[in-house]
Amino acid sequence: MRTPVNRFPELGRVLPTSDLAGTAVSRPRRGREGAVVAAAFVICLLGGTVRVEDALTAPPLAAYLLALVSAAVLPARHRRPLAVLAATTAAGLAAQPLGLVLSPLVIAPALVAAYACTLHMPGERRAAGAVTLAGVALLAGSVPLAGDLSWQDASRIGSVPAAPLVAGLVGHAARTRRAYLAAVEERARRAEESRELETRRRVAEERVRIARELHDLVAHQITLANAQATVAAHFVDSRPEQTRVSLRELVETTGQALDELRATVGLLRQTGDTDTGVTEGPAPGLARLPDLLESFRRAGLEVTLREEGRARPLPPGVDLTAYRIVQEALTNVTKHASGRGTRVGLDWGGGRLTVTVTDDGGAPTGPPALSDRPPGYGLLGLRERATAVGGDLTAGPREEGGFLLTAHLPVPPVRDTATAEEGRTGHANDGTEGTA
Repeated sequence: MRTPVNRFPELGRVLPTSDLAGTAVSRPRRGREGAVVAAAFVICLLGGTVRVEDALTAPPLAAYLLALVSAAVLPARHRRPLAVLAATTAAGLAAQPLGLVLSPLVIAPALVAAYACTLHMPGERRAAGAVTLAGVALLAGSVPLAGDLSWQDASRIGSVPAAPLVAGLVGHAARTRRAYLAAVEERARRAEESRELETRRRVAEERVRIARELHDLVAHQITLANAQATVAAHFVDSRPEQTRVSLRELVETTGQALDELRATVGLLRQTGDTDTGVTEGPAPGLARLPDLLESFRRAGLEVTLREEGRARPLPPGVDLTAYRIVQEALTNVTKHASGRGTRVGLDWGGGRLTVTVTDDGGAPTGPPALSDRPPGYGLLGLRERATAVGGDLTAGPREEGGFLLTAHLPVPPVRDTATAEEGRTGHANDGTEGTA
């Protein structure tokens, strides 16, 4: 990415964004570097004004030379911290031979180097060893070359080696804090990436769910409308009365499709604080199965229903899934099957609900089926629905001809169902008695 310097590129050079950022960052850093070097030079020069008898005089030429040499190597402490620490320590050791008092002020550049060494040198143990070695060297160099050892000399001998060790501890603390902040930033970055991936995954899942709902709610109505229009076109000349009946059913089917599409789109456009005025009706279930079968019969499909076992109340999700499976299977028969005879089976045995939809695969008894339509995503969506509620679904051609779809859906135990019904009845009785 490249960012122009001004609105008219021909009037100025175009700089990369990274160059602009590097320029903006380098200026404050250069200012800090200059301040640190200048402060170290001034403090080292002030240390040269101290004499053995604690008198203050003007800094001699040796003090200027020592301060200049020690401060000159400090800008390289980030790249070569060990070499800078060795150079500043050696400069501090030259203080006594030059006639200066070795004090923490004189070794101020060495303290800055010790801080930088523990902050930037790879390996904490190596950095600690280098700072400790510098402290030991300064301890040996702070011993007076001649004369008796006074209390003032003893205090200086103790403070000089301790100063770089303290600077090293401060650098280690800063290094630990930087590592902690870097870890926190990395954790936050990974969390943000995970959040974005999770958001994308949820958006993808929601898109699939919306597509599946639209398919289940509208596609079968459109298929029925197409089948009814085919019936009307087939009998338009030979059976005008049947054509009029098919056209009336076509109007009803398309009207229902429009209502369902309008309701679905209205629900999708709702937000948390906005009400579009569209109310969501109860989700369809097996209770509406007779109406569903009748709509396909009116479209020319011969559908029979066989139910075995004792029916039980189903959870809303399983009830909706069973209804959608039958709906999509009959829609596929209407579109693709050559025969018109279809059997729907509901088996409540074995602690589960087995839904089967079978077409005979024989010769058509009515108008041509919509077999020229390309296959869609109906079976894939049904497998996803069955898996989502803890079931499974298989579909494929039969050996004797036709097509068989079988779905196994979980059913709650009879005891749990009876308990739930008793609880609902008990609540209803309590409310009735209270009202009386």
